[in-house]
Amino acid sequence: MIPRFALAVILLGLPLVEIYFFIKVSGAIGVLPTLALMILICLAGVALMWDQGGATLRRARESLARDEMPAYELIEGVALLLGGALLLVPGFLTDVLGFLCLWPTSRRLLMRAVISHIQVTDDVRAQRPAHGRVIKGEYTRKPDR
Repeated sequence: MIPRFALAVILLGLPLVEIYFFIKVSGAIGVLPTLALMILICLAGVALMWDQGGATLRRARESLARDEMPAYELIEGVALLLGGALLLVPGFLTDVLGFLCLWPTSRRLLMRAVISHIQVTDDVRAQRPAHGRVIKGEYTRKPDR
């Protein structure tokens, strides 16, 4: 869980950093080229997300067809979703972070770091009942009237 202070710093600091970069870039190349660059980055990000998302979905379907759990593809899908969300936020810093989540090489490095902290299992016996007690029995379904 992120502490409230860190969350406040992110929510207040990120827009300030984005405004700073926007002013610096527009001062160097002009306002209209800066806006055009932002639109170009957005379009490139959408194309990359479309391509990578389709490939990830295809690999997930192939895993399911082999009766395997598509755990890696699910984590990759979360990274793609995060990258797409970061591209929606206007600004250069969030665009760079979004592209890091969308670009295959950097996404694999990010996922390796995340996967090292995750344990994936499809073993039903590994799941514990909520209250620690299991009641075994039989039931018969009666038809609805």
